[in-house]
Amino acid sequence: MSEAVVIIGSGLAGYNVARELRKADANVPIVVVSRDHAGFYSKPMLSNALAGKKTAATLVMKTAEKMSEDIKGRVIANSEVTGIDTQARTLTLAGGEVLPYRDLVLALGADPIRLPLTGDAADTVLSVNDLDDFAKFAEALDTAAGGQPVKRVAILGAGLIGCEFANDLLHRGIEPTVLDLADRVLSRLLPPEASQLLQDKLQAGGTSFRFGVGASSIDKAGNGLKVTLSDGNTLETDLVLSAIGLKPRTHLATQAGAEVGRGVKVNRELATNVPHVYAVGDCAEVEGHLLPYVMPLMQQARALAATLSGKATPVAYPAMPVVVKTPAWPTVVCPPPANAAGQWVVTSTEESVEARFTAADNPEQLLGFALQGKAVTQRQAMAALVPAILA
Repeated sequence: MSEAVVIIGSGLAGYNVARELRKADANVPIVVVSRDHAGFYSKPMLSNALAGKKTAATLVMKTAEKMSEDIKGRVIANSEVTGIDTQARTLTLAGGEVLPYRDLVLALGADPIRLPLTGDAADTVLSVNDLDDFAKFAEALDTAAGGQPVKRVAILGAGLIGCEFANDLLHRGIEPTVLDLADRVLSRLLPPEASQLLQDKLQAGGTSFRFGVGASSIDKAGNGLKVTLSDGNTLETDLVLSAIGLKPRTHLATQAGAEVGRGVKVNRELATNVPHVYAVGDCAEVEGHLLPYVMPLMQQARALAATLSGKATPVAYPAMPVVVKTPAWPTVVCPPPANAAGQWVVTSTEESVEARFTAADNPEQLLGFALQGKAVTQRQAMAALVPAILA
């Protein structure tokens, strides 16, 4: 039986498990299998790369070869996993190679949710979920409008990623139009007052918003596109970017016999119901929590590395504020638990917003918060007052 820990996925989750495991165990063989180039980059940087004048090439911090050196292990790039045999503890690659494993880590990530759009240009809608996606997006910004640089972009979704891309496109002199079925930006994360201020700041920079509507079809229109909205109105644009959310990749987990809910179900030790199979990152649902952010996956990586090196360690989730990369109006949010009983108390000035979500039965108990403008400097102090998600 092999002694190797095999990690499927070379994103932040997969590589951080590999790095943490190598720190904990100098000798265990580590193999990382990637369906792409396997270079290391930070996915969160994709939504503010334009402002930093970054390209797909310059976003890569380390090549697959360098990462192989760093983790003192094997990195297999551009290779799909076609089968997993959990009885024999092997996985099969598209080229026919069979890899035995001691433990298998699924760091599969997530795919953009695709809207059921109609129209003769529905297939031109872009999403940016990885480096290859960003390369296509950047190229389209230069050429999509009849071979000319794009001036108008319609963004589907006024959530975290939609707002971040809207802010970033302003740095290219592009005035985006953001569409959402909700009635305000970041409606699931922010109280109404904070949503309005973020919207106001983005509008002041040139962003337009249309709420209560979605896109139903995308059609070619001259050198551009025509978006037909759910209310029957139309919007002329050069490019459509979808940012309506992610769906965890679970196909391989299902094939391996792992239980799947919204994501791959794991316990506090990141273990699935299948012996020697674990899951981390955007694909992992940890005791009902599906948190596609950087801080949770870092907590997972450290805990799983300890477990794999022989010291069973349950993952802990302290309060983990999310930084919204909108320099037009800096925003940090630590959302309260879903369905928490309580209320937002908002204090604002021209330069800052401090919103506290307090418990209905104990107004002194802070369950979540949102900070904007100069108030974002308080995030660590505020986070210390919020109960852990998983203690």
